[in-house]
Amino acid sequence: MINTFQVNTSGPGLYEFTRQVAHWVTGDGLLTLLVQHTSASLLIQENADPEVQIDMQNFFHRLVPPTSDPRMSYLTHTYEGLDDMPAHIKAAMLPVSLSIPVQNGRMMLGTWQGVYLFEHRDTPHRRLVVAHLIG
Repeated sequence: MINTFQVNTSGPGLYEFTRQVAHWVTGDGLLTLLVQHTSASLLIQENADPEVQIDMQNFFHRLVPPTSDPRMSYLTHTYEGLDDMPAHIKAAMLPVSLSIPVQNGRMMLGTWQGVYLFEHRDTPHRRLVVAHLIG
């Protein structure tokens, strides 16, 4: 069973789409999620305290700043904007796919876990995440 989820973003940050996926899964099996973009990532992360998402975003922004930062002057890929190559680097460091067990139509996530798309670009995007459930 395959489905595609759309996650609309408004700039950098973590966008939870756990509920969308939870409404779709059925039965028992293994769910695989894959983001179809090279400048965004997928994470399973805490969904109880929004400060966790802010801290994650701030950490990765500090770790990989925009191309306009003098520390990043060695980067050459700037055709799509000053945030593009740093977004590719972040996506190379973080997962772009996830595997989640499903039992009785429920993702086996922990109490405080949610599924997030991590947007690395500055401008709004329409991101696609492919889901494959095998049982």
